Amino acid sequence: MNIPNTADIVIIGGGVMGASAAYHLAQRGLKNIVLLEKENFFGTGATGRCAGGVRYQFSTEINVKLSIESLPMIERFKEEIGQDVSYRQCGYLLVASNEKEVAMFKHNVEMQNKLGVKTQLLSGDEVRARLPLMKFDDALAGTFNQKDGTVDPNSVVMGYITAAQKMGVQAISGAEVTGITVSGGNVEEVQTSLGGIKTRMILNAAGPWSGQISNMAGIQIPVIPLRRQMFTTNPLKEVPEDFPFVIDFAKSLYFHREGEGLLIGMSNQAEKPGFDQNVDEDFELVNLEAAIERMPLVEKASRASHWAGLYEVTPDAHPIYGGTDVNGFTLCTGFSGHGFMHGPISGKLMSEFILDGKFSSVDVSMLDLKRFEEGRLIQEYNVV
Repeated sequence: MNIPNTADIVIIGGGVMGASAAYHLAQRGLKNIVLLEKENFFGTGATGRCAGGVRYQFSTEINVKLSIESLPMIERFKEEIGQDVSYRQCGYLLVASNEKEVAMFKHNVEMQNKLGVKTQLLSGDEVRARLPLMKFDDALAGTFNQKDGTVDPNSVVMGYITAAQKMGVQAISGAEVTGITVSGGNVEEVQTSLGGIKTRMILNAAGPWSGQISNMAGIQIPVIPLRRQMFTTNPLKEVPEDFPFVIDFAKSLYFHREGEGLLIGMSNQAEKPGFDQNVDEDFELVNLEAAIERMPLVEKASRASHWAGLYEVTPDAHPIYGGTDVNGFTLCTGFSGHGFMHGPISGKLMSEFILDGKFSSVDVSMLDLKRFEEGRLIQEYNVV
């Protein structure tokens, strides 16, 4: 595809954030939008390697509010965008196994209920009753929300891109950004492997690579890439259709149905920052042993597939929205592992910021870049 010489805005990153922003900007009437993706296919970076989970259960009001706006957009996706995204509302069941987690879970449920989110607090016995295939002798409490669940990431990305292209957005894959020209404190040009694009506006939606992109414009952002990996099993007929998305909170270990089998993942607390997306076979064995301990059934399963992807982690596990010290250089990044589910509303929020100069759907003004130097961090604990 020929790359245009000029654009009203260049969006860098063809995952869920970039695709959603392109769609919502075009929907608002902005013309000459160019969306760039360095891979040969859209949504094959961090978005395409995530577990596909979507949830209302967070520990801060701002993240819950983002879910309150974003998840209904996913529910309406086929009706509004024309693409089925396989939203399966199996519910998330978070399990606490120590008193500190129990206190936090109680606080979170009260806060979520206050915001209108109908999360339930479960006793240890209720957790065990709901998960007869699992060994949770140490479960002290749990939280459950039936409207949490899983969605197909590729369908969301391609739904937005297809709809955006129909409105004139130029979505170009295989276009790696190699440089950004800033002149007099203003964005001037984006250089790519396919040529240069003159523009006065850039949206950095490059996820784990957003720090590298920002550096090209002379901007430092506290986003680090961190590997996370998972594997799937062959069909396991014992796992019921309504098996929830289970998170063993203390171990950062999770399970959900994937086809007729399971998808299982676990955070490596010793993982070093970096861009390696190869599976760490040694840690996969650690994950497997932990999974068998919680669900003995896994011992008789065989592995169907495995892969690794990257989180884009900020110091407070919250995203960065909005402008920078370079005029025209905007950010939508740093989602710390929960970006996919907030992609729909985040693209809309960035369209509001770029076209109106303010966030209207949700006030995310406190999630700006300057909060890090000003010490206004808002810690999110419900991240695995």
